[in-house]
This record gives sequence, structure tokens and C-alpha cells, in this order.
Amino acid sequence: MLSVEDNTLIGQVGPGSPMGELIRRFWVPFIEAARVERLASDPVEVELLGERLIAYRDGAGRYALAENACPHRGAPLYYGRNEGDGLRCIYHGWKFAADGRCIEMPSEPANSAFKDKVRVRSYEVREMAGILWAYMGPPESAPALPHIEWANIPASQRNVVSYNQECNWVQAMEGDIDSSHVGFLHRGALARESAASRQDNEMLLHDTSPRWVVETTDYGMMLAAQRSTKDPAQDYWRVNQWLMPYVTMIPTDLQLRRAHGHVWTPLNDRQTRVWCVIWSPTEDLPQAERDNVLHGPMPHIATLDDSTGRLRATKENHFLQDRYRQRNTDLLSGIVGVREQDTAIVEGMGALADRTREHLGTSDIPIITMRRRLLRDAKALQLGVEPVAASGGEHFGVRSWSALLDSGTPFRENPRARELMAAMA
Repeated sequence: MLSVEDNTLIGQVGPGSPMGELIRRFWVPFIEAARVERLASDPVEVELLGERLIAYRDGAGRYALAENACPHRGAPLYYGRNEGDGLRCIYHGWKFAADGRCIEMPSEPANSAFKDKVRVRSYEVREMAGILWAYMGPPESAPALPHIEWANIPASQRNVVSYNQECNWVQAMEGDIDSSHVGFLHRGALARESAASRQDNEMLLHDTSPRWVVETTDYGMMLAAQRSTKDPAQDYWRVNQWLMPYVTMIPTDLQLRRAHGHVWTPLNDRQTRVWCVIWSPTEDLPQAERDNVLHGPMPHIATLDDSTGRLRATKENHFLQDRYRQRNTDLLSGIVGVREQDTAIVEGMGALADRTREHLGTSDIPIITMRRRLLRDAKALQLGVEPVAASGGEHFGVRSWSALLDSGTPFRENPRARELMAAMA
């Protein structure tokens, strides 16, 4: 369990909060580039790390991410007119360049230098993998963009879908770091499409209490879950990756043809933008495979509403749980959609879970390790120690995997494990 103080600290992301300042040392994905792709585009409202912002492009193609409040009297800049060289506030005509400089102040005398003293708070933006990423920390501490595999392959090899979730980002992310829940919460949602995934599903159900090898790294954490199989000579290993502070990579099947992961962007203390990514390191994804993410026999996301950016399955309608299917089929949760299943649990904990009441066991070792790392780095930053993980983008070039390994050899000494770790780095 966490103390009241640490439970509060780990969930708060606003300006000046310890965790918020830690996250601001990293590049944060916040919107699909296609939503602001037009030159001299209309502003789009954005909430990110507890700040209300607007995003747009100027006439030269530069992306802007600025506070949605004119520094004059606080009028919302969302209503402003994009004039190509800047965004003009409709209240008194003050005009701001993409970098936040005030370039016109028609309500002041023509010879006034007041405009040179005024800026709207703005942040650096870069495009990567069809997504806009913001850096909201001190400019002198800006790292390189993270070298995440799926962000550095052709678009034809990846599929990205995002939606908003109504809970704190840490508890949303914890589901990806908890391997032991897969054989329960997602029972019946696995093994729908291939013999390979059915094999993985059988092994997940054979042993529901994995043993852990957890290693902290420069980028975050490698967590390997060991399960026994029907063959006493082999163990089934699933190796997840956690890239600080909010990127997770989930093992797929034993064929290693696909990779899967999420990014958990904190919008504020109680809402999270979830980016779901499936990619192939070596080949284009067929259209049928892309379609299955939303429309397959057991889709990853079953109820996405494009008009709202949220799930149609909600806490209010009990995530469309089908009690008949729960009782009479192998769908243990009775909820269709892997993301819907996870969301039902983490939103059901409340917008910010009360971790002071938890009773953690050995299956929770990765969760404990992740929380300690976040808290340690956030507290260290308050003392002036910059996070190692944010020092460069090269840390993040890893991938998750799964394999059958000889049961008599320790994980780190197993030749096949060494081979896979080298290949996935």
C-alpha cells in the first residue's frame, strides 16, 4: 500500500506538482497530427497535464501549443483568428506568434513597446509517427524524442487508435504492468484469431500465478513473468517493458510477428488519453488485421465512439456487461473488448484509487517497483536531480517478447533469453 502522501503525489500532474514536473521532463503525445494538419488551421482545444491549451499550425507550417488564455485579461484564445503569421485574440486584437511572442497590440499606442514584454505561455511541439508530442519542461533540459520502435517504422507497419479514459493515468497504466490478471480478466477474449494465440492462451490459463524477474533500467523497467507449462522441461516467459514514465509494451504471441503497447498520457489528475499501438517490425499490417482492432470477433477496443473520443461502454452502463455470456461462455468478464475490460476495472476503482487500502502480494512486485521508481524520481527532481530516463531518446529502443525457455536454467543465463533480449534491444 501507499501512504496518503505518496498516493496523492503519484496522481497529481498539474504545474508545480512533483509528478507533474517529472512528466514535463519527457516528450508527451497529445493529439493526432491529422487533427491540426492544415496550414493556418483553426485552434483545437487540448487539455494536457492539467493545463488548458490550444493547438494549431501557422501559415509557415509551424505547430503551436499555447495556453488557452490571452495574457491581457484571460480571454480564451480558442476563439482567436489564425492569420498565418499569428493568432489574433478576438477580445482586444492582441496577436501571438507560434512561439508565444506578442507581435501586435492594436489596443495600445503605436509607439508602445509593451508588446515586447508580453508572451502567452507556449510549448515546443514535434511530430512523430503521425502524433504531436509536446515538451513542457525547462527548455534547457529538453531531451531528444524517444526512440520508440513503433514511432520509427513506416506508417504501413503500425496501427494507432486512441481514446479518453476517466481515471488517473497511473492506475490506468498499472493494468499493463500486471501480468497475473491476464488469465482472469481477459479469459475468453484471447485466442480468437490464430493457433499461435490459442497456444499462448492455454499457457496463461495453465499457470495463473507467475513468478517474477524484475529489473530496473535506464529507461524504466523490464518485467519477466515465468509460468510453468504442461511440459516440465519448459517454462513460458512473458517479458513486458515499461518506458518511463507512461509507455508500456505487452508481449504478444510466441511467433514474435507483432508487437503491442500503450501510451498513457495524463490529461489531468482524473483523465487519461490512451494510445493503443499494434505494429510489425518487419512487414506491412494487412487491412483485415487493422480492422480487427475495432471490429474483430473479440476486438481490442469494441465500443470506440469517434465523435466523442471515448468508449460507449461506460461505468454508467456497467460497460455493457452481458451476464448471460459471463455465466454460459468462456468470457469470464462478460464484457466485450480487451480495453473495455481493463477500463471497467480501473475506472471502477474511482477517478483516483485509494492505494492506502490495498493488500499487495507477490503478483504485484512489478506494480510496487514501478510506483517506487516514479516516486523516487519525482522526489529526487525536487532536490535538483534530473531523471536519467529523460536524458536521451536512445534509452527507449526495446521491445517486449514471449518465449518457451528451458526450465532448468535461470532467466539471465538462458541462451535463448539472452538472444531475444539482444534482438529486442
